Formats: sequence, structure tokens, C-alpha cells
Amino acid sequence: MEDLKGLILSGGAGTRLRPITHTSAKQLVPVANKPVLFYGIEALVEAGVTEIGIVIAPLTGDEIREAVGDGSRFGASITYIEQSEPLGLAHAVLTAEDFLAGSSFVMYLGDNLLRNGISGLVETFRKDSPDALILLTEVDDPSSYGVAELDGGRVVNLVEKPDDPPSNMALVGVYLFSPAIIEAARRLKPSWRNELEITEAIQTLITDGRDVHSEVVKGWWKDTGQLADMLEANRLVLEEIETSIDGYMEDSKVEGRVILEEGAVLRGSVVRGPAVIASGAVIENAYIGPYTSIGRDVCVRRSEVEHSILLAGATVEDLGTRMEASLLGRDVRVTRTDGPPRTLRLLVGDRSEIEIV
Repeated sequence: MEDLKGLILSGGAGTRLRPITHTSAKQLVPVANKPVLFYGIEALVEAGVTEIGIVIAPLTGDEIREAVGDGSRFGASITYIEQSEPLGLAHAVLTAEDFLAGSSFVMYLGDNLLRNGISGLVETFRKDSPDALILLTEVDDPSSYGVAELDGGRVVNLVEKPDDPPSNMALVGVYLFSPAIIEAARRLKPSWRNELEITEAIQTLITDGRDVHSEVVKGWWKDTGQLADMLEANRLVLEEIETSIDGYMEDSKVEGRVILEEGAVLRGSVVRGPAVIASGAVIENAYIGPYTSIGRDVCVRRSEVEHSILLAGATVEDLGTRMEASLLGRDVRVTRTDGPPRTLRLLVGDRSEIEIV
């Protein structure tokens, strides 16, 4: 089989993560201080797929271009493909037809995270040469996903977000296709969502008697489109970090696995890992609890934060209570005046200012 290309879809609007995504592409929201999109690029490169197209939306495309660049720092060559409107995954494939140029390819949703990467999947696809290889995982709420009906390992039917799911095996956001998917996508009509559904394109391959294989995901998988999933992905990635203390510590204590980057400062504070604190962050007289990612130039003073993600430049001061299960956007300020302590759970967009009174 010829070399595979990679196609990462990063054009979605991120409505489920607003207000963060009013000012930032959802694929650039960081997990363990690394943009979600970067994990996908790295997974493709690790699997030997280095010619990568990224489908972008007009509103967030420039931000993604700036963050990713030409791909050289990932060991990849990146081409940007603008999708004028979010008209479905199969529409994105058609939009990328010139880039794909008749090649087989891996399609990877830019807000997905796979614990074990895709190297094994790519190897299986190269070996067996099906027209499609889809990745499945068991889910509790299959009506929220594209769902596969299986006969042994063979896929016999696919349904998008069914009211009456035929199984609990949902499609994960990674697909491998031969060029046959292009012709199948061309034959589609828009669904009730006014989108060209990739599930229907794969179903067309099945109906045509094409070879559609499936594999069940090994390890965890996360779609980071919602706050709870983003925090859970952050937790899962932080579970695997190794301690690295390169920043400055004064009268402070670090417990468990913690990354303290060079240029970060701890004064009179306790950090209980797993946690990561980026360069330029200042933590003073504070407690940083497990599963917390502190971005660049964040300040946390006289406050407690755990199981949260604080983006670059955020400030948390004098809360008098613990902030947990929260995601703060860039340059957000959260402070308080005197009053009874309460628990806070926050999803706050960039450059907001919150005073707890």
C-alpha cells in the first residue's frame, strides 16, 4: 500500500465548550498544558503518517495556523484546507479531495484523544487493505454517537445518533479509508442535521459490498468537546506524567508526580500531584491539588485549586474556598471580597473578570 496521508478535522465550532470557544478554537484548549490538536498530530507522526492536511474553519483557522505552523517541529508537513461551513465530516473529506489526491488516508477528529495512539490501527490497515477501518468503543449512551451493528468483526450497519441503538459500540473519531470513500461521499444527500454524514458514507461502502473492518479501541479514548470530558482527559494524561522539578521553590512542598517547569515559582505553597505548572506561573500561599494544569504566567495566590485547567495568564486570588472541576480561559481574573466560603465550579471564557462577594 502507498504511503497514507493524514486528515485532521479542526473546523468544528465548539459550541459545547462556550464561552471558551468564542475566543479560541476548541482543538487548541490544552490538556496537561498541551493543545488537544497536538496530541492528534503526534499520534499520526508516531504511526508514520507525516503528510497531514488540517481542515480549518474561517473563524478559527488563523489561530490554528499560528499554533501549528508548517508542521516541521512535529516531524510533519502540514497543509491547511479551509472548509467554508461545518457541513459534516463527509463534506470535510470532499473539501480535502485535492490534498488527498487519490491516496488512502487516516481521518482524525482534532478534539479526540486516544491513550494508545493509532500505530497498531495503521499497521492493520496497511496489512489488510480494507476500504474502511473504523475504531469502536463501548459507551453507556450510544444514542449520542454513530453506532455500529456488528456480525462478528464485520460491520453490517451504521446509524448516526440513533433513537433505538442497535448496539453500544460507538465510532471513535479515527477512521482509515481507501479512496473509495470519496465516491461514496459524493453520492450522499444532507441528513436531518443538514450535514453529509461520514457514517452514511461508510454505510454506502457496506451497501456496495465493500470491505469495512472494525477494531475495538485499546486503552482510553476521549472526545474533549465538553467540560467534563476535557477535565477527565486532563486527569488521564496527568496520570502518566513523571516528576520534573525545574522551577523555583521557597518554603513549599511537592507531593506525588509534579512537573514544575523552569521559570515557574512556588512560594509558601503545597502542590499535590499529579499536576503540571508551566513556566512563568506564580503560586503563592496556595494549594494546588491533584489533576490540575496551570498554564503559562498564571497566578494563584491565597487560594486552593484542584481538578482544574487554568489557561495562560489567568489569576485566582483570595478565594477563601476551594475551586474545583473548573476551566478558566486566558487572562481570566477570579478574586473575592469578604464573605462566607463556598465551593466554586467554573467554565469561564478568555479575559473575563469575576469577583466573589
